[in-house]
Amino acid sequence: MGTYNLPRDVKGEGRILFVFSAKALVYTAVGGACGLPLYLIFSILSMNVVGLICIAILGLVGFVIGTFKVPDTSNFKITQKTGGENIDDVIKRAIKFKMQKNRIYVYENEIEPSDEKEGTKDE
Repeated sequence: MGTYNLPRDVKGEGRILFVFSAKALVYTAVGGACGLPLYLIFSILSMNVVGLICIAILGLVGFVIGTFKVPDTSNFKITQKTGGENIDDVIKRAIKFKMQKNRIYVYENEIEPSDEKEGTKDE
């Protein structure tokens, strides 16, 4: 008698606390760390609650960037081209594009024939 692998649902096994994947946890921590200077500024001004709210909002923004995908709609130009991709991949590509000083290389496979060829003009 042979052994058989039974299929099972492994979708939730890579998650921490049922919500965070490893990538989402890192992005949330980075977002919260970006809110830490704001917390320190507001704590000097005796507004600790506002500082904690800033940390929570920036942590939530980090979670959204690490977890969600760009919606696939045709209403906006950017969503037509990047629909269905992870938000962090789109941001990484945009930063990489800006680092190359907005250079776009276009390769044309098909060359259209011109009406007049150089050197074959009949005069």
